[in-house]
Amino acid sequence: MSFDQGAVLQIVPHLPGSYDGVGDYALNLAKALSKASNLQTIFLVAQTTDSRSKDGFEVVSGLARDLSSRSFDKVILHYANYGYQSRGVPFELRRFSEGLRRNLHGRWITTFHELYASGPPWKSAFWMRPWQVKIARDLVDVSDFCFVSNDVIRNAIFRHDSRKRIRLLPVMSNFGEPELGDFDGRPKTRWAICGGETLIARSLRSLKAALPGIPLNYFPTKIEIIGGHQGESIREVVQDLQAAMPDTSFNCHPEITADGASQILAGCSLGWLDYYGRGKAWPGMLFKSGSFAAYCAHGVIPVLSHEESTLTLEGDELPGPYFIAGAKVKLPEFERLSQTRRQIYDWYHKHASSERAADAYLEALR
Repeated sequence: MSFDQGAVLQIVPHLPGSYDGVGDYALNLAKALSKASNLQTIFLVAQTTDSRSKDGFEVVSGLARDLSSRSFDKVILHYANYGYQSRGVPFELRRFSEGLRRNLHGRWITTFHELYASGPPWKSAFWMRPWQVKIARDLVDVSDFCFVSNDVIRNAIFRHDSRKRIRLLPVMSNFGEPELGDFDGRPKTRWAICGGETLIARSLRSLKAALPGIPLNYFPTKIEIIGGHQGESIREVVQDLQAAMPDTSFNCHPEITADGASQILAGCSLGWLDYYGRGKAWPGMLFKSGSFAAYCAHGVIPVLSHEESTLTLEGDELPGPYFIAGAKVKLPEFERLSQTRRQIYDWYHKHASSERAADAYLEALR
């Protein structure tokens, strides 16, 4: 599938490739679209930046920028409301989108990485929610097609417009998608924890609480901590966890490149993930986790801090999900770790890879 004319404008809150999940997703999508067809991307970054290109793709910044000289006839808006405005009410983005849409000849796709927030009365999200909902719905109206990563957001969009065309597509890995064939040679007790600083710190804390539930043959001998910043919050938690696991070695890899992270992940067997913290564990919301995607893309078995029901796409069930949640423990058969890793890897490439994403976006842009 190819496009012979024009380009696609991808609108993002921050410069792609700057350790920002939404921007990294957009950059990986741009590379996949370029590889799958001759469709090129122009990035419009809402936040002001001096960069004029990123990995060979043109970058323009500012929602007030005159785009008349740019040749594009398709738009992909990556929406995460707090990414565009600190209170989650990006009125400027809405005005810009409605104006741009009126003069667009091709399709407009909105990828809803987030929709709107909720919270108790002492949180700003409680008071901002009515405006957040209105802006999100206006952007649904602007769109010919919506991409979401989970049923929670899809159902919210359908409640607003039951006729809207929507595709559920799990997020892809921001740490690469290596071609792997050997799943037998990895140390079975080498674990990974990856993500941003907040997620890593939270996962490290919950891992300490989960230690009594880890069977001895699964107990980590090495833990690779991949991503985030080497902040004080992570150093303190690692020191605390090290005291509880004196025979385990901890290797920290902050601000690592995607290639470097990929090489480390490809040697791990299990990955710990505390995605929700104390929040509600929404069924299927894991499909929006870049860390979860990174584990699956490398054949690393995700082990969750919460109990999760079956994860299925197009009738194809992901092995597990595996978890250690208080007294409840579900782990794969130790003798079948290699086979389970391969099954998870194959499931990811069938349903969530960048190649799969490119095909889905190209079809929606037609």
